Amino acid sequence: MGIVIFDGVAYGMLLFLIGVGLSITMGLMNFVNLAHGSFAMVGGYAASVLTNHFGLGFGLSLAVAFVSAAVVGAVLEFVFYRRLYRAHPLDQVLLSIGVVFVSIAAFTYFFGPTMQPFTLPPALDGQVSLLGLEVGRYRLFLIVCGVVVLLALLLGLGKTRYGAMVRAAVDNQRVAGGTGIHVQRLFFLTFSLGCGLAGLGGALSLGMLGLEPSFPLKYLVYFLMVVCVGGAGTVTGPFIAALLVGIVDVAGKYYLPEAGAFLIYVFMIVMLLVRPNGIVAKKGLA
Repeated sequence: MGIVIFDGVAYGMLLFLIGVGLSITMGLMNFVNLAHGSFAMVGGYAASVLTNHFGLGFGLSLAVAFVSAAVVGAVLEFVFYRRLYRAHPLDQVLLSIGVVFVSIAAFTYFFGPTMQPFTLPPALDGQVSLLGLEVGRYRLFLIVCGVVVLLALLLGLGKTRYGAMVRAAVDNQRVAGGTGIHVQRLFFLTFSLGCGLAGLGGALSLGMLGLEPSFPLKYLVYFLMVVCVGGAGTVTGPFIAALLVGIVDVAGKYYLPEAGAFLIYVFMIVMLLVRPNGIVAKKGLA
């Protein structure tokens, strides 16, 4: 039971790392961005190419994955996304799902349809003893990364000038603009940050989920589930939701393999009935 919970927490941390960026962008801009998984794929492929073909260390590859996804997100925000901030949600859905299909076609053309090869660095391979359990080092590394990102976001959004401006824009964009805050620039930076976090999560998913061109569609429902159940526009909400989703999914597949992923959807329905606004209601990205 202990190892199931541990693996579920590690899986949940990975979902949090990818999904928290979507929660931030949706909470600030109210933009339905179904292409969030595509930015995760950008980071994953960047890390895969750098480690497999250029021999770059895994740590540096993670940093480049974050920057690569953030840059791609910044370009798309400047060219496409900002034109639809005030558009109908259906227009936003059509644009973002179009980005998904274009990204799938592009990555299939350049890298092929198969899973990307990936070898864990020696420091993260194998197992280690933790509280009497033999746990995977890579899964433990994912948990540490998730906690570090959570603390960094809470401190950054709660204790810095940038965080104060973000919270002000979340509460009331018009008033924030009237106080001298450049809301559009804030959108640009926040969207890039969310995409960068997705890229980091995509790179980290190489050792657990694997990576192929269908990644953005294959895991889209999980990212949306984490945000909807946790509460869009918050950080702690998706963190709690991701842990619950990860544990329920792993436990369900372990103890009830015949049910498959069905238990996840039951969990989501129950949680949305109990907490329709999410586990943590939006109160300024807390």
